[in-house]
Amino acid sequence: MEQIKTDVLVIGAGSGGLSVAAGAAQMGANVVLLEGHKMGGDCLNFGCVPSKALLASGKAAHGQTKAGVFGVADQAPQVDYAAAKAHVKDVIAQIEPMDSQERFEGFGVRVIREFGHFVSPRVVQAGDHQITARRVVIATGSRPFVPPIPGLDDVPYLTNETLFDLTETPEHLLIIGGGPIGMEMAQAHVRLGIKVTVIEGAKALGRDDPEMAAIVLDRLRSEGVEIAEDAMAKSVSEADGVISVETLDGRSFAGSHLLVAVGRKANTAQLNLKAAEIETHKTGITVDAAMKTTNRRVYAIGDVAGGAQFTHVAGYQAGVIIRSMLFGLPAKARTDHIPYATYTDPELAQIGLTEAQARAQYGDKLTVTRFESHHNDRLIAERNAYGLIKAMVVKGRPVGVSIAGPHAGELINLWALVMANKLKMSAVAGMVSPYPTVGEINKRVAGAYFSPQLFDNPRVKQVVGFVQRWLP
Repeated sequence: MEQIKTDVLVIGAGSGGLSVAAGAAQMGANVVLLEGHKMGGDCLNFGCVPSKALLASGKAAHGQTKAGVFGVADQAPQVDYAAAKAHVKDVIAQIEPMDSQERFEGFGVRVIREFGHFVSPRVVQAGDHQITARRVVIATGSRPFVPPIPGLDDVPYLTNETLFDLTETPEHLLIIGGGPIGMEMAQAHVRLGIKVTVIEGAKALGRDDPEMAAIVLDRLRSEGVEIAEDAMAKSVSEADGVISVETLDGRSFAGSHLLVAVGRKANTAQLNLKAAEIETHKTGITVDAAMKTTNRRVYAIGDVAGGAQFTHVAGYQAGVIIRSMLFGLPAKARTDHIPYATYTDPELAQIGLTEAQARAQYGDKLTVTRFESHHNDRLIAERNAYGLIKAMVVKGRPVGVSIAGPHAGELINLWALVMANKLKMSAVAGMVSPYPTVGEINKRVAGAYFSPQLFDNPRVKQVVGFVQRWLP
C-alpha cells in the first residue's frame, strides 16, 4: 500500500474537480486527483456536451424543412441516426484533450485512476494508495435518478448515460420526465424524424416561470412532441418489443424505446462518509456557505453538494474554495447571481427570482418590465421573431430575469454580469448595442423599465415645457 501525503486531494474529475486541481496545482499546491471512471465527468461524456451536439443535429434537420420562407426550397431531411450519434462522439473527442489525464499531469497534478473512499477523517484510500491530505475536495457529481416504478427493472430503459450509445433509430421514444433533459432530448429526436411522447407527473418545465415555459412547450408541441402532463407513471411493462407506461389516472403510452429523465442523485454511496464524519441530507452532502462539510478539512462542490446541478455552478464553487484553501481567505458561495438555461428551440434562461418568487418576496416594491422579442429587427430578418424577456426590478436593481426565445442562453450572460456586480438597470439602459443584434433585447427591456418614468410623468413634461420656453 503506497502512502501519499499531499496538500489537496480532489475526488472526482468532472468540471468542479478539474477546476480545483488545475488552479491549485498551477498556484503551487501539491495536488492528487482521483477518478475511477471517465475524465471530464458527466458533462463531457453524458450530459452538456453530447446533448447539445445532438440538438445541433436536430436543428440542422429542422432547418431543411423551414427554408422556403428564405427563398430556398423546403425538403425532407434524410436523417441517419447512427451518423448523428457519430457526430456526437466526434464532438466529445474534440473536447476530451482539455480534460485529459495527460493535460492535468502537465500541470503537475498526480492523477490516480481509482475510486476513493474515506478510511478516517483525513485519509482516503484509492486502490493500493492511501492518501493523507491537508484539504480534501469531494467533487463526485451525480448520476441519473431511477424512480422505483413497478416493472421498470424488467424493461430495457435508457438514461442520459446510455442514450448517446444508442445507434439504432427509435420508432417511438417514450420519455419519463418533462424537465430540461427530457424536453431537450424530446425536441432533438422529433426533429430527427422520431415520434416522441413525454410523460410528466406534474407540469413540464415546472420549475420555470409558467409564462416562459408555455412559449417553449407550445413550440415543441407544434413540432410534434406529445407532452402528457399530470401523468404520474404507475407501472412499466414490455411485450413483443413494445414498452408500455401506465399512469395513475389510467392513461397508457406505448413505444419502442424508453428514456428515464426524472432528475439526478448525488454520488456519495462509495465514499464511506461516515468514516470521515461528514453529514448528508436528502439531496447530497451538507455544506456551509464556504462549501465546507461537517469535517472542516473537507469541501464538497458541484452536484454532490446537493444544490443547483449545473456545470457552471461547480466551476464557480471551485473558485470559491480555492480562495479559502490556498490563501486562507474568507470566501462564501452566492446563489442569487447564478444563471441557467434550457437549450430547446426556443431556449429558456433564468437568473435570480422568477416573477412569482419576486412578487412573494417583495410585494408592491416590485416592478416587472417586459419586452417581446417580435419587435427585434434582427430576429425579424431571420424569420425567428418570437419570445419574451421579463426583468423583475426592485429599487432600480434587477432581482431576476426570465427569457424565452432564440439565443436566451446567450442573452442571460449580460444579466449574470449585472447581478454578480449588483448593477442597476441604468447600467444596461446606458450601454450602446450594435444594430441590428439580438442583444438589443436586453437594452430594450431596460428602456421599458424607464419609459413610464420619462414618458408618463407629468412633472417631466412640465420641466421640458419650462426649459423649452426659456431656452435661448
